Amino acid sequence: MIEIKDKKDCSGCNACKNICPKNAIEMVNDEKGFRYPRVNRDLCIECNLCNKICPIKNKVKINNNPIAYACYNKNLEERLNSSSGGIFILLAKQILEKGGYVVGATYDEKFNVKHTIINDFKDIKLLQTSKYVQSDVSDIYIRVKELLESGKYILFTGTPCQIEGLNSFLGKKYDKLYLQDIICHGVPSPLVWKKYIEYRLEKDNEKPININFRNKDNGWKKFNLKFQYTSKEYKNNQTKDYYLLAFLKNVILRDSCYDCRFKKKNRISDITLADFWGVENILPDLFDDKGTSLVIISSDKGKELFEKIDKDIVKKEISFEDAIKFNKNMTSSVEKNKNRDKFFEKLNDISFDKLCKKYVLDNKLKNKVFRAIKRLVKN
Repeated sequence: MIEIKDKKDCSGCNACKNICPKNAIEMVNDEKGFRYPRVNRDLCIECNLCNKICPIKNKVKINNNPIAYACYNKNLEERLNSSSGGIFILLAKQILEKGGYVVGATYDEKFNVKHTIINDFKDIKLLQTSKYVQSDVSDIYIRVKELLESGKYILFTGTPCQIEGLNSFLGKKYDKLYLQDIICHGVPSPLVWKKYIEYRLEKDNEKPININFRNKDNGWKKFNLKFQYTSKEYKNNQTKDYYLLAFLKNVILRDSCYDCRFKKKNRISDITLADFWGVENILPDLFDDKGTSLVIISSDKGKELFEKIDKDIVKKEISFEDAIKFNKNMTSSVEKNKNRDKFFEKLNDISFDKLCKKYVLDNKLKNKVFRAIKRLVKN
């Protein structure tokens, strides 16, 4: 049976839970809000399938030659409503037009993040834009396999660990399955996200009707986290919003994200999508601050799907080295913030703003002011 001795060795992909023939595995939240497998020994038959399909314990070696592009959607509305260049929606259209299904992350009624399956284009907005929270995959792999076995086309989108989790679970290739991952910074704790929503509710005194992590009202590079309410809105960019700061400063990520086994050049996904950070330095003609995507094609299937949207995009091929020059997260894990453990220790004890002021915000300015006051007093 599967046993997690070191939390770095579990990405929470849910493959073990989905593969268990006796439903003996459940995913249980730890004190930080991250899900880990727990085995019911009374139900376990020691088949060891959980260990055999764990993508961390059983690494897949891929030899391919990824091709990189900078591109964006010609449809400005679709582009502005997307996190970067609006490429995902075009890929999804191709699958939906075949009567297929698209799988990705969405919100539930309480703005928890979970994976879901859609087969109607009107629902595509549910999967658009980034969600900076670890998504609950639940039993989605089982449902995807059922659809594939019935001959349906599937576009499965997720983090690299979720893609490899699905691939391990399936155990074989499906011609009608397209895998699309992202260049992932790391996945934040669902518990921290819940605490932040509670904090916003207390501050704004109204329940949100929509949340967008990548609002472009102030441009693509200086994106906002935006809460829309019935009577007002809250909006702040990544240099000011507490949650975005905690995320980008690597305070609230999963243990495995600081030693990610899935950040690499050669991936099992067919297509990798990301923001093309630094495009203004490398390909200034493709930068207008409305969003530019980095697209990395890793398979013939990915190339075939990408070619079908050619008429709808502006693109330029680029070397892989230039493509990831400002996107180190493609191949490198982020560094654990020195205040992470203290942050989680106090998560339930003090308000979210005080927590972030103490363990997230840069104290350089505060120290500078303190030194200036000290000099003034001395003088």
